[in-house]
Amino acid sequence: MSDDHNAFWADDIADEIEARDPADPIVIKGGVSPSGVPHLGHFNEIMRGYFVAATLRERGHEVRQVFTSDDRDALRNVPRTLADSDWNLVGLGDVDAGALGRNLGKPYTDIPDPFGEHDSYGAHFTDLLARSAEAVGVDVELVSNTDLYESGEFEAVTREALAKRDLAREVLAEYQDGVDESYVPFMPQCSDCGKLTQDVRGVDLDAGTVDYRCSGLDAGGDHIDGCGHEGTATLREGKLPWRFEWPAQWKVLGVDFEPFGKDHAEGSWPSGEEIARRVLDIDPPVPMTYEWFTLNGEPLSSSAGNVVTVDEVLALLEPEVLRYFFVRNPKRAKDFDVERIDLLVDEFDRFERVYFGEEADEDIEPLADRAYPFLVDEVRPERVRLPYTFAAVLGMTDDRDLRVRMARNQGFVDDDTPEWAVEAALERVERARTWAERTNNAYDYRLQADLPETDFDDDVAAALSDLADFVAEGHDGEAIQGQMYEIPRAHGVEVGDFFAAGYRLFFDDTEGPRLGEFLGELDESFVVKRLRRDG
Repeated sequence: MSDDHNAFWADDIADEIEARDPADPIVIKGGVSPSGVPHLGHFNEIMRGYFVAATLRERGHEVRQVFTSDDRDALRNVPRTLADSDWNLVGLGDVDAGALGRNLGKPYTDIPDPFGEHDSYGAHFTDLLARSAEAVGVDVELVSNTDLYESGEFEAVTREALAKRDLAREVLAEYQDGVDESYVPFMPQCSDCGKLTQDVRGVDLDAGTVDYRCSGLDAGGDHIDGCGHEGTATLREGKLPWRFEWPAQWKVLGVDFEPFGKDHAEGSWPSGEEIARRVLDIDPPVPMTYEWFTLNGEPLSSSAGNVVTVDEVLALLEPEVLRYFFVRNPKRAKDFDVERIDLLVDEFDRFERVYFGEEADEDIEPLADRAYPFLVDEVRPERVRLPYTFAAVLGMTDDRDLRVRMARNQGFVDDDTPEWAVEAALERVERARTWAERTNNAYDYRLQADLPETDFDDDVAAALSDLADFVAEGHDGEAIQGQMYEIPRAHGVEVGDFFAAGYRLFFDDTEGPRLGEFLGELDESFVVKRLRRDG
């Protein structure tokens, strides 16, 4: 890649693709094995591909964004967490885990759906992935590997790999231990037990078959035993090993660009690149290695149960904020911290303000100018963004009119704000409310719409009235917080008792957020009325 980088990394990739003079449609691919819950980490490939596809389309190209479901892979272990079609995450105790265990070694498309909602385990989790992409506004073409094998689309490339199996063995031996003279780049599926096996005893290319013994397969550091059956399989009844299947996908689908994680960059990409050129006689696609990101500081993992789904994320923030998370430098590791998701939203809001010239930042302005239009469905300068934590404050009440008054008092909306912009701004309130509830943070309180029953002594009541007068003078939250220490002392009231009285008035509770600052964000007339116990 040239040293003359564009402001947006997707333009660099598009330049590199165009330099090869590809024919339209340009094919961008990603892929995942549907081994469990589709999580946010899987969206690295989808979103990297999306931005490159959008850039190429802007340049006038026809583009196919393809995403393969590697659903002929074998189930190698039983994940700790699954998800039903409504995105409810469940543990193994909520499904027939024994049935999954008995299907180890079988392709995902031959394993029953644990929820009985789709034709197979593979179809279930592929459908969740497709719906996730749709929810983020990414139009991907899902392709099933099982379909490619069963329809015969993979047959020619499989035959080619087997015809050149001596060369295939020689190439692979440079990258993988344990490749001996008996190695054959094909894994037949046992006609008796349905498991995949690595034990190929003979190849007959004229007949298009392989002879096998069902000895099972290696799965990481473990081995899944086969049933011992000896049989014959066609080239449609099995699969290529991953290091051959990946370049085979490039050839069958005509792939021009594929992003992938750093694990592949250090492993299967170098071998795939050489297999593509030396065995399959094609040029590999333009590559892009991206860094993984973590979830709350820990690696994302379907099998370990450390996942956050797109459905969960979109309950907390807008699709354009999620797109922004992926627009940033793909080579820099990032953490998706649910507890501090407000920081990500604030960062996006600033990015948007820089694009519209409402805030200056020379460092991010070039990227904002180029990439922001790819993040939103429509560029609309009238759009209103409520700060996320302020939206969480508004979420403490269900009173829509009060929410609008509070937003108006803080200067976020006025008489010239279009109604659609007000409604769109209020949608963030619901998301911020969900965030407060899920993380049980400082905003997870409910503002009482009606005056709670109270019984304050005269000194406390007088102090509350003085605070009401101070608020009515138009002071900000910081000043109100300071007075909450001064006013009770002037009336001989314990500061703790005074705060407790305030929490009782507004939350019907004995604790809550930093009360003075919180009151400064509420509707002034509402606060004054409540402090005076008028309703």
